[in-house]
Amino acid sequence: MRKYTPKNDVQNKSYFSDRFYVAPQTPKKEANEDEIYSKDIEALTNKFEISESYIEIDELVIYIKNEDNVNVLTFLKEELEYEMLMEMSAIDYIAQRGGFEIFYEMLSLTKRKRMRVKTFIRQKQPIESVYSVFKMANWAEREMYDMYGVKVVNHPNMKRILMPDDWYDYPLRKTYPLHGDETAQWYEVDKIFGKEAREEIGPEIRDGANVDRYDTERFSRLGHEVPYGTDITDGKEPEHTPLGYQEEGGVRIIKKLHEDDSVTLEERR
Repeated sequence: MRKYTPKNDVQNKSYFSDRFYVAPQTPKKEANEDEIYSKDIEALTNKFEISESYIEIDELVIYIKNEDNVNVLTFLKEELEYEMLMEMSAIDYIAQRGGFEIFYEMLSLTKRKRMRVKTFIRQKQPIESVYSVFKMANWAEREMYDMYGVKVVNHPNMKRILMPDDWYDYPLRKTYPLHGDETAQWYEVDKIFGKEAREEIGPEIRDGANVDRYDTERFSRLGHEVPYGTDITDGKEPEHTPLGYQEEGGVRIIKKLHEDDSVTLEERR
């Protein structure tokens, strides 16, 4: 049996003193250790500036200049048989490096190889669209703009894809609050009823763990919900609590109280 460790002070412990946790690096190998990747790197370095290259988890990773992204992807597709763009997005490094790392995940069905092309742009620096090379980039670039605020030039339809067009800020940035900011709390109230209804309706509750014991239409939590249809005018407590808890010898007793009879259920831990 696993040794038990007391966890009474678990909430008082600070596991990470740094704001951004840095995961351990996976082992990296030289690109020339793989015959196919070695030839690909040689062909790429003859035409473009490759600042770094290595193999990580059996996948070639290369770093290029941001202005070469379209030409490099075109060369990979037409010359090196990487005919599929599987994924592309951005990584928020604004706090550490002042910008975004953009990556393109390439796949060669002919060679059965993958290549990850990476580049870096400053926070407000635009990047050229690769839609002309891979149509798959259409929605991926729109999502990158919508979630991170990365502006992509020469895209056929550069607009938000998930959030409303007038949404403030970009939800996947590390500086964006997990439950949204003040603008997010009032968005639906302002849109549906107008700002004049703010005082009457109140802000949207965006905390998924919130429990309202007076909510008669949505399930809240056993022992804290009010029966459907109960009069809760002015937030008054019902005459009796429909469910109560009682601890007896390691067994939780859930009692459903009625005026005439009672039913007891046992839920063993």
